[in-house]
Amino acid sequence: MYHVVLGVDEDEEHARAAAKEIVNLPGDGSDTEVTIVHVFQDNPSGASATQVASVREAEELLEDAGIAVDVTESSGDPADAIIEVGEEADADLIVVGGRKRSPAGKALFGSVTQTVILNGGRPVMVTGVVDDE
Repeated sequence: MYHVVLGVDEDEEHARAAAKEIVNLPGDGSDTEVTIVHVFQDNPSGASATQVASVREAEELLEDAGIAVDVTESSGDPADAIIEVGEEADADLIVVGGRKRSPAGKALFGSVTQTVILNGGRPVMVTGVVDDE
């Protein structure tokens, strides 16, 4: 079984792009398991990850391709949560969406993608790079 951890934020376009890339991985989708991770930054209503539109969209796209999906949620730092789930699942691959930022933007705001790449300890696929203006 090939295990993928997919980090999904609220951006539906990024979630769709990442899920499509997972569907397009080599091999039979029935041999792939995906854990979708959504990290809440602010959740005053107490919503669950499965109530987030981007998570639902990625989950449906993957399931339609015959891929087993599990959804997990966390709060706090997104990069740390994605890395932790990757370690716990002994994931073969972590998939995250990236945003094109200037060097100053990276220094000021940090980068979940950059942190996962540098500290994830396993292969990372970056998908859906778009301008963040």
